[in-house]
Amino acid sequence: MTDPEPPGHIPVSIRARDIAPPLTISPAARQALSEGAAMAMPGWPAPDDMAGWRQRIGASDALWEDMAAPILASAAATVESVSVGGVPCHDCLPERGAAPDGPVYLYIHGGAFVFGGGAYAKALGARNAAALGCRTLSVDYRIPPDHPFPAAPEDCVAVYRALIETIDPARIVIGGGSAGGNLAAVATLMIRDRGLPLPAGTVLLTPEVDLTEAGDSFRTNEDLDVVLKRGLPECNALYAGGHDLADPYLSPLFADFTRGFPPTLVQSGTRDLFLSNSVLIHRKLRQAGIDAELHVWEAMPHGGFGRGEAPENEEINVEVAHFIRRVTAG
Repeated sequence: MTDPEPPGHIPVSIRARDIAPPLTISPAARQALSEGAAMAMPGWPAPDDMAGWRQRIGASDALWEDMAAPILASAAATVESVSVGGVPCHDCLPERGAAPDGPVYLYIHGGAFVFGGGAYAKALGARNAAALGCRTLSVDYRIPPDHPFPAAPEDCVAVYRALIETIDPARIVIGGGSAGGNLAAVATLMIRDRGLPLPAGTVLLTPEVDLTEAGDSFRTNEDLDVVLKRGLPECNALYAGGHDLADPYLSPLFADFTRGFPPTLVQSGTRDLFLSNSVLIHRKLRQAGIDAELHVWEAMPHGGFGRGEAPENEEINVEVAHFIRRVTAG
């Protein structure tokens, strides 16, 4: 977290007020904001409470086992769970078919670096394949407390290294949301720094690219974001495992992008707690001369408008699909 405000800097005092869902978004999006506002964000165990974290992860896995079944049943995609580069993955194909030489989306799930393995990774892989119309390989990377940093990005790099043995890197786009957006950026930096050919592009959806959580929106959107409501310092500390949170392989916002990085799509919303992350990394990429797009949705909280049918969620898929096809067109 940030240091206390230095002397001489005058903070803005915000009066207490109720902020209703705006009329500028769809009815489904307004409903998602209303439902999120009624939910409380759970507290987290202390970073050294390993038993507490394992209990929370077990509860999350059990919840997702129940939720994944209807998602998999409704997603127009086929799924095969495989090992790629020694890492468990879920290889997903849209039912309407994908060109054998078409793009491959290497997808990295979110979950605060701690949650989301197994059924969650499988379900979101299928959903992305159906929504984007391309082969999607969802990485079921290792998580803390048993496997803190750098296990997760190393798994992603191992999958990529195995993929490019048979697939042209110019056909591969690496992407993910939240913690997955962090890992997509970090894995790409590791790929670059190890002399491997870069992927065609990266997709960073409301990414947690600064584990110090120094950005303005971590204060201005606290509680206004009905999904996260507040920052994740406990999860970040558990994942970092004692490493410096400002290390570029933990917080890619602090990386040197002038050394090269592929075209990138960045997404966020005006109520997203991570809005500053998206704004700052987009500017950093642009300053380094990188082809970077920034898409910000009206009143959208972290991760979109729930799991419902808000048209704004589909708009994100349309933009990502367009970006993937643009950067792999050659």
